[in-house]
Amino acid sequence: MPPRILTGLDTLKHTPVPDLKGKRLGLLANPASVDSSFCHAKTLIRQHYPGQLTALFSPQHGFHAEKQDNMIESDHGRDPELGIPIYSLYSETRIPTPEMFDDIDALLVDIQDVGTRVYTFIYTISHCMETAAKTGKQVVILDRPNPIGGKQVEGNILEEGFTSFVGRFPIPMRHGLTVGEIASLFNREFNINCDLKVIPMEGWQREMYWEETGLPWIPPSPNLPTPLSCVVYPGQVIWEGSLLSEGRGTTLPFEQFGAPYLDTATLAREAAPYLEGVHLRPVHFQPTSGKYAEQNCAGFHLHVTDRAAFRPYFTALLLLQLIQKHHPAEFEYKQPPYEYEYDRLPMDLILGSQSLRQALTDQADIRELEAQWQIQTREFKTRSEPYLIYG
Repeated sequence: MPPRILTGLDTLKHTPVPDLKGKRLGLLANPASVDSSFCHAKTLIRQHYPGQLTALFSPQHGFHAEKQDNMIESDHGRDPELGIPIYSLYSETRIPTPEMFDDIDALLVDIQDVGTRVYTFIYTISHCMETAAKTGKQVVILDRPNPIGGKQVEGNILEEGFTSFVGRFPIPMRHGLTVGEIASLFNREFNINCDLKVIPMEGWQREMYWEETGLPWIPPSPNLPTPLSCVVYPGQVIWEGSLLSEGRGTTLPFEQFGAPYLDTATLAREAAPYLEGVHLRPVHFQPTSGKYAEQNCAGFHLHVTDRAAFRPYFTALLLLQLIQKHHPAEFEYKQPPYEYEYDRLPMDLILGSQSLRQALTDQADIRELEAQWQIQTREFKTRSEPYLIYG
């Protein structure tokens, strides 16, 4: 049997925080904000702090995680059960206004992150922390597991000049931190300096993947339906910066990708000597929506055979390089806009670097590129060590 893990929400349920008694509370949450018995944070907070919940906030994809893709906004609303406002932080603004915090004294954050730099939830939290610092409000993070583990760190550090809503701070693509740990790092290292408290988990260990926690998996966004989709996501997300399908509109988003023109036999043969912990199974699929809707795509389904050895970012960049090598006439980068950036190339924002994109296009040795970013990841691990809560 897997060990019993208590999330920050479970901990709050069993050991209420006296400091919150009598305070007006806000909650940043979505459908994944549940305890180990599937009870939503909104319900639990209402039970343990009756009459204190005064506002709800939602990240990208909406409070009910119903929005499918990037730059599809959610409207503000009102909770029909509680009669309190729901403020969308993926609407006309990604930053909570001071007025949104007028009716709260503390913001509880119960958000399931997926351990990848470009996943926007951590930046929504950082914006909330900044507004809290300006308005004198407290932020309380109810911590949750990093579903792809807390040991592996991979990828280049985002470079100055390439910040966006898919990369606000210089961190690697796979950061290896829980949401409470990375919020603490943001708060101190980037001078947000809000009144931040983290309610830690009990029983979680850094080497754990989601399936080892025994917790129910609730998709934090529509296209990360399983823990395995999160495992491949730190690499597969790069296809959002191209015109290849990243598997949206299929039953295996991010686990498979492709385009009508791919020569999968050649790509698989040339990639094989470099790959560890993953098998590329050639597939054909027809997306029902998104890129190449209703068209036949040739591509790969990624089968992860050894999670400890698998490097999702390296794998995806290798395939990107090979596709450009063998399909120079067909391959195209996606053009702006992307995540409210209207001038810079989406791939540069996702990679956090124009020079890395150019080096891949120029067919630089990818092992040398990886060696360069491994120096950066070691420096990041040293920088993040003071913020580690779990061993």
